[in-house]
Amino acid sequence: MPSTDPAGQPAVIELRQYTLRPGRRDELMELFDREFVETQEDTGMIVLGQFRDLDDPDRFVWLRGFQDMTARHHALTAFYGGPVWAEHGPQANATMISSDDVLLLRPLSTETGLTVSPTQRPRESASAPDRFVAATVWSFPPGRSDGTALIRDGLLPVLRTTGPAPLAVLTTETAPNTFTRLPVRTGENVTAVFTSYPDGDAHRRHVAETQAHPLARKEILPDIEREQASAPQVLRLAPTGRSLIR
Repeated sequence: MPSTDPAGQPAVIELRQYTLRPGRRDELMELFDREFVETQEDTGMIVLGQFRDLDDPDRFVWLRGFQDMTARHHALTAFYGGPVWAEHGPQANATMISSDDVLLLRPLSTETGLTVSPTQRPRESASAPDRFVAATVWSFPPGRSDGTALIRDGLLPVLRTTGPAPLAVLTTETAPNTFTRLPVRTGENVTAVFTSYPDGDAHRRHVAETQAHPLARKEILPDIEREQASAPQVLRLAPTGRSLIR
């Protein structure tokens, strides 16, 4: 039987970005926080964070975690084959244009994972926190590790000295997606840095101070730019009232 207390540091994490039908994000978020949090966790996964994308009023971003790939398969099979999704899934799907923008990730190291506990989750009626979460996702050519090493060994120390330490640093989980009912992006090689701030101004100051840092400006950031396959995606996220990441 799956554990109903998945607290800890999940080894497999999905970063899910949904494109919604215009004006229906609040509907999905209300349904999600009411029906899809504890019921997913009852199968052994953990709902890590739910967010409004501040740059796209029709995008909903969320993360969930699993103990490993085997636990992921069992949990997803149980949830999407169970009564809660059968009852409420059609309403959720009706708000969506696309739900296939999904990155399968893992902590870059044992020190850079997400550690949260469902016992600390706010109640259903909780107000959204006055917090801001930034996620920067760098993409590198498949099979190359130099960009990730530059972030790990060069950029992270600078980030920790110029602002708040990142909440987590994640990289691509290369194991095959064994739950094919839910597609994930394949052929990816990404590193994602998640950081929490009091507000957007604090994030902008941190970015500016990092870019002005002599080592980052002269060496680290140019080296990362040479390695990347495309410009990084920067997600500016507002947590919902029940999000554990905030």
